[in-house]
Amino acid sequence: MSLEEQERIIIPDENGEEHLFEVLFKFDVDETGYSYITLTPAEQQEAEEVEVYAFRYEQEEYDSEDDIKLFPIESDEEWEIVEEMLHTLTDENEN
Repeated sequence: MSLEEQERIIIPDENGEEHLFEVLFKFDVDETGYSYITLTPAEQQEAEEVEVYAFRYEQEEYDSEDDIKLFPIESDEEWEIVEEMLHTLTDENEN
């Protein structure tokens, strides 16, 4: 995975095809001790309804700024925390 500028990220799928996503938010959650990123497919930016994907991510200090590792969010508790943060950040951006 690599970041293009700070607003976009390229993620290869299981077939090795690369897909471009827009970064919506990056945030840390003290309760879990992890960092999270929310993304939407770049081609859906102008659509009325867009899919939003959320991942836990890690960026090692020795990695380049363009390399991050994405991990699926697996627990219901973690999903609830991420959804709450996403709603909070979305509300703040609309005001």
